[in-house]
This record gives sequence, C-alpha cells and structure tokens, in this order.
Amino acid sequence: MAEPTFRAPKGTRDILAPDSTRLRALVDEFALQASQSGFGEIISPIFEDLGVFKRLGESTDVVTKEMFDFFDKGDPPQQLALRPELTASICRAYAEHRPTPPWKVWYEGPQFRYEQPQAGRYRQFTQVGVEVLGTDDPQADIDVIVLGARFFESLGLRQVELALNSLGSPGDLGSRQAYEQALIEHLEQNRSNLSSQALVTLERNPLRVLDSKREQDSSVIAQAPAMVDFLDDESAAHFAAVRAGLDAVGITYEISPRLVRGLDYYTRTTFEFASASLPGAQNAVGGGGRYDGLVEDLGGPATPGIGFALGVDRILLACDSEGVFASPRSAVDAFVVDVTGGTEALKVCDLLRRAGIAADRSYGGRSMKAQMKVADRSGASFAVIIGEDEVAAGEVTLRDMGDGSQRRVAQSLLARELTEKRTR
Repeated sequence: MAEPTFRAPKGTRDILAPDSTRLRALVDEFALQASQSGFGEIISPIFEDLGVFKRLGESTDVVTKEMFDFFDKGDPPQQLALRPELTASICRAYAEHRPTPPWKVWYEGPQFRYEQPQAGRYRQFTQVGVEVLGTDDPQADIDVIVLGARFFESLGLRQVELALNSLGSPGDLGSRQAYEQALIEHLEQNRSNLSSQALVTLERNPLRVLDSKREQDSSVIAQAPAMVDFLDDESAAHFAAVRAGLDAVGITYEISPRLVRGLDYYTRTTFEFASASLPGAQNAVGGGGRYDGLVEDLGGPATPGIGFALGVDRILLACDSEGVFASPRSAVDAFVVDVTGGTEALKVCDLLRRAGIAADRSYGGRSMKAQMKVADRSGASFAVIIGEDEVAAGEVTLRDMGDGSQRRVAQSLLARELTEKRTR
C-alpha cells in the first residue's frame, strides 16, 4: 500500500468511530450533568483577538509559547489566535453582552496549544467546562466543584482525587503581597537548587514556580511557605465555607497549599482533579478556580467568576485505566440484507428510521453471504433479510444476531416488532 501524501499535523489526530462515538457520549453526559445544575450552553468562536488571551498573564506559557496566532486579511490586519482555553472567551462574551448575573454557562469544544504532545495531550484537544459569573458567594464555588466530582462519578470513575487551595483575594493586597514576599525570600535562598526554568519563572511571576513539576524543584517547593497561612479574615472565611460545603455533601479533598494552577488570573479558590490510575506526570484530568478580575481586564464591569475545564482525552484514558465508560454499543439496531436489488432495503431502512429505529444496509448488489458479514461487523442486534419470497409475501425474515434464531414478520409490523424487542 502506498504511503499517504498527507498526514494529520503533529499533535493532532483523526478520531474515528467507535472512539468518536465514545467521546460524543462523554460530552453528552457532561451536558446532562451541567443542565441538571442550571447551566446553559455557550458556543464561542474558535479564534479571538489575541488581546483576549494575553489577559491570561504575560508570564504564562500559554501566552509566551503555546498560542497559535496569525494575522487576518483585513486592512489593517488584525492579530488573532486560536483559543488555548475558554474562560477568557467567556469573560469577553460577558463583557460584550452583559447577561443578567449570576450567569451560569457550560461549554465543550476544541482548544489549541503549541506544546509537546504526550499521553492524553494534543495540540488540538477537547475540553468541557463551566463558568459562573457575577457572584462571589462561596456557594457558587461549591456548586462548581461538586458538579465536576459528580460528573466523574457518573462515568464510573472512582480514583479521581480533588486537591484544594486558596490564593487569597486580589483585593487582599496586604496578605497576598506578604505571602509573595515570603515566597520570594524562600526561593532566592534556594536559587542554587532550582532548575533554570524555575529561575526564569521566578523573575516573571514567583507564584508560578509552585506550579513546576520538575523533579529538581520539588524539594524547594515542598518547603515553601503556604498561602493559606497568610490569608486575611475574609479570604479565610471564604475558604472555610467552601470546605464546609464540600464536607456537607461528602466530597473528599486534600488541602494542597502549593496548588496555583497554570494561569495567572486565579484568585481565592483553586482546585484540581487528578486520576490516581494515571502516571503522576500526566494524571491531571481537569481543574479550575476563581478569577475575580478577568472580566474587568476585558473591558467589562468588576465581575467575580468561578469555573473549571476538564480534559476529555485524559478523562478517557482514566476511564480505560479503571475499566469504565466503554464505547457505546453499535448505533445500528437493524441491518437490512436485500438480495432483490436494493430498492426493498431502501424502503425498509426508511420505514425503520422514521420510526426511530437505527438501520443500515449494504451497497453494490453483494451476495447474501457478503451482506451478512457486513451485518455482523455492524454490531446490529437484528438482521432484516429480504429475498424474492419475502417480497412476494409482504414480509421480511427477522434474524436475532445474538442467538441466530429467525422468523418471518410482516413488513407492516416490523417497526413495532423491533421497538418492542429493543425495550425488553
């Protein structure tokens, strides 16, 4: 076989059935969970003005290294970027449309980051997530975190762990500045033990050093001061309320005082979901936090917000590791085998589809044996066989693909018969 002329770009891939069916089923399950919690879907542009994403923080890798940006064909040209995440886009939408708060939205779709591909991480990847804009009530934080935890439970996952932290309020300059000063002093005292990458981050944003996953930095980070020890009374009360709410509904968590997440806009509550069934370096399946200044940075009114994003590819790897959420059964209920030329198969398929029964057929006038092989590969529960005798009698032969039993059924009763069998 000749090699293909073109392949999918590095860090991307084609998702074929049944994997695509499974991915869609996961997104559908998230949509169900989110809608049951009062969230409405938002569909945002895949690209935005580059400035929208620069608000994520000039020291973040997403902004400095990972964005796919380009100029459009306008005069003058506008610099745009494929979205690397969706929170900034949703805050831009809030600033533009000014919906009535609290605004609760969920989303799904592709994001784009120019980074080194690894297990469960691609340059084009799918996320699902939620945002709540317009309230600083810690009950909103609780609802968001609980939704994430219950979604994982709905997939059958039992080894997803929740890490929780507070970064203090952006208005809490005293405690936030006091913490950053203590952190800088600690890191400066241990410069010789830090990686070169951590030293660069130290100059840009000391808090982000805590996000390093490099082994060389781990001992220094482990001994660093904790933000929770510097919280003012208001931030401490907010964090206590979040923990109490999670306790009230039985959501287990671990306080992780070094958790800062990967973006600069987080304030107060931050959290991360990780799968204990995945390797440590690639075990994060999602996370989020509060970002009470981002809407204002994008030209809107001062608006508190809280949300999360979950990585669909990593979640599916976790499902594989735990042996849960398998690919859905075949979407085809019946496969029509027609050895009379194909027109009868056309009519029967149309009849069944209009009755809400998924049906497929073969093409090319193939033999009975060949068509039955295709029927078997389709995963259909039943084969509907049509020969000259069946046409003359206005009937079909209905074969159970599980046990091989078969019997004649009137065409006029076929849809009802299959509907009854499907609901048993």
